Amino acid sequence: MPKEQGQKVIARNKKARHEYTIEATYEAGISLTGTEVKSLRAGRASLVDGYAVIKDAEVWLQGVHIAEYAEGTWTNHSPRRNRKLLLHRAEINKLIGKTKETGLTLIPLELYFKDGKVKVEIGLARGKKTYDKRQTLMERQNKREAERAMAAAFKRNNRRP
Repeated sequence: MPKEQGQKVIARNKKARHEYTIEATYEAGISLTGTEVKSLRAGRASLVDGYAVIKDAEVWLQGVHIAEYAEGTWTNHSPRRNRKLLLHRAEINKLIGKTKETGLTLIPLELYFKDGKVKVEIGLARGKKTYDKRQTLMERQNKREAERAMAAAFKRNNRRP
């Protein structure tokens, strides 16, 4: 079987960018069992309730659901077990310093295959207040309306006589 190339997204945490302001992102490897990898190849994962914590100078991913492998037997994994994230020591030390600040947390943004290996993109995030969310929605709506107006004007000007 040929070696995989490129990136294939398995799961995205769509709500994360709505609920949090992402200040920095990091790509981390993830320590998995064989049945977890097979389940991920089938696309059966959810990052919605996930978050990362730092314990004993190691980063752990918690609350992420990877469904049990359908053809698995007694060797199947627990769907919500804690999984170790693989980062360089310098990155972990930087994250330890940043997460000690009030209001900052680590959340998974995306789970994907990169050259045959499972990677997770984690974000250093700060929770948004309700008015921040409303302001973001208003900005997005205004931008969309402006783009529509520009497209309509462009269409009017490029009509053939």
